[in-house]
Amino acid sequence: MNTETKSLEEFYELTDAEDYFDFFDLEYDASLVNVKRFHILKEYGALIKTGMFNLKDDEERLLDFLKYSLLKVYGEFANGYAPSAADVWNMFEDGKLSGCMSCTPQPGNSCGC
Repeated sequence: MNTETKSLEEFYELTDAEDYFDFFDLEYDASLVNVKRFHILKEYGALIKTGMFNLKDDEERLLDFLKYSLLKVYGEFANGYAPSAADVWNMFEDGKLSGCMSCTPQPGNSCGC
C-alpha cells in the first residue's frame, strides 16, 4: 500500500463499508457487502481495536494492519462465515448498540467507546 497518499486522518473520516474498501483500493463483491455490511463492520471493529492501540505510533504499519484486517474479515464472509443470531443480538444492550463501531472513531483511537 502506498501510505504517502493515505493517512489515518482520512481513515477516521470513513463511514460506509464501501468507503473502507475504496480507501484501501480493495476489490469487493458489492452485493455481499450490501447484505453483510453491519456484520463486516462489527467484526472489523473488534479486530482492529487492539491494533489501533498497539500500533498508534507507527502510522504506516497501522494502515497496513487496518488494510489486512479488512481483507481477513471480508474473506471470512466471502467464504461463508455467518454469525449466529445470538452473536448479533448480544450486541444490543438496553435497546442500543454497544462496543466498537457503535460510535464515531476519534483520531488516535479506534472509537469513542
